[in-house]
Amino acid sequence: MRDLASIKTALEQLKPEMERRFHVKSIGIFGSAVRNDFKPESDIDLIVDFSEPIGISFIDLADYIEQKMKARIDLVSRNGIKPQYFTLIKNEIVYV
Repeated sequence: MRDLASIKTALEQLKPEMERRFHVKSIGIFGSAVRNDFKPESDIDLIVDFSEPIGISFIDLADYIEQKMKARIDLVSRNGIKPQYFTLIKNEIVYV
């Protein structure tokens, strides 16, 4: 998974299971994968919003995505990200 299109396709395939198991309401890609400066050593930056709190299962969600995509993931929650950081990334988020 080295380009935005393949990352988005993979997440689209995983989304129904993530909605069911982890109450994912939305998931978006940001960072180097969107800016086209993605390198082989880059992780995939994802922001997720939930339909209900999932608590410690957030870690399980990150592990699930990493295992299925066979890539390092940096997962942040929409509710957990500081407003000043969200402001920096909000215009580049590509939602699945």
